[in-house]
Formats: sequence, C-alpha cells, structure tokens
Amino acid sequence: MDPKTALHARLEALDAEDAAGLDGQKTVELDQQAVGRLSRMDALQNQAMAQAQARRRGAERLRIQAALARLAEGEYGFCTDCGEAVEPARLAADPSMPKCRDCMQGG
Repeated sequence: MDPKTALHARLEALDAEDAAGLDGQKTVELDQQAVGRLSRMDALQNQAMAQAQARRRGAERLRIQAALARLAEGEYGFCTDCGEAVEPARLAADPSMPKCRDCMQGG
C-alpha cells in the first residue's frame, strides 16, 4: 500500500475510534439508586482513560497530517531532523514516521 493511501486509511480508522469513544468521555453522573453498577470511582477512571485515548488519537492525527504535508511537498521519507532518508522498514511499520532511527535515539 502506498504511503498516502495508508495514511488516509489510518485517519479514517482514527475517526471511527473517536466516534466509538465519545460515550466514554461524557460527564459521569452520580446514580445512588443503581445497584450492581460501576462505582463512581470506576466510572471516573474509565472516563479519564477514554479522554487519554482521545488525546493519543489527536496526537497521532497531527503526525499523519504532517506526513501528508511532507508528501505534498516532496519531502516524505526524509528525516525532519538530519535530512537523511528514513529507513524503508520504519516507514512500512509507521508511514507517519518523521525521523530516522539515529535521530529518534538521540544520536
């Protein structure tokens, strides 16, 4: 699959995950009449996890949009730090990868 197609497919998957996760991010209601339901602490913890996942998806969406911009500018596949080519295996594993292995390791 070419990088542009893979990046757009991942954006669509993130949109679907966002839609599925909306319910978990809603305000937690206190229902003292409910028996056998999650405690308020459990519900708050689930809400916090859903919000953290939404932030993770937002960060991934930004990386994908940056990769699409590099594609449009003809700079895709080159490290954003040193300018060297990013290893093809890294791009195959994650088409939004902005840096080569050496720069990711801080070298």
